[in-house]
Amino acid sequence: MHHDPYAFAIDDAVAVALLADFQVRKAIARGDFDDLPGSGEPIDLPDQHDPEWWIRSLIEREHVALLPPSIQLRKDDAALDARLDQLADEKAVRREIDDFNAQVIRARYEPPAGPPLITMPRDPDTTVAEWAARRAARERRPREPAARDDRRSRRFRLFRRR
Repeated sequence: MHHDPYAFAIDDAVAVALLADFQVRKAIARGDFDDLPGSGEPIDLPDQHDPEWWIRSLIEREHVALLPPSIQLRKDDAALDARLDQLADEKAVRREIDDFNAQVIRARYEPPAGPPLITMPRDPDTTVAEWAARRAARERRPREPAARDDRRSRRFRLFRRR
């Protein structure tokens, strides 16, 4: 069996690294990295090495609030009724309740991260009944008469018969 002395086996990770390096070198040769924003400016590095610097900068830049699941579920529970009130039909309300309950049950089976989980799943029938009652109360509320347009009333006064 004849072996080629220049042939050698590489694994997938090495192949990907070589391909990426090749693409970067081609981009440099084309000038794709010329005139980038921040070019020639010092990189703002922290005093100590932080392996999660990129996630911290993302959170700061995008104003993302990462809360422990138990706290996030409390906030979601408190806002659920207002979210349900935006929905038009019972089927959508039940779907939203089912999604919320699935999140609560999933969080119960995960190891606790942060404060204990005290949020309970919602009873769909009770929650739908409360939603329907709030909806009926909104519909029963007397609607305020539309404000009269002063220009229109003035126009009618000018052209009315005497």
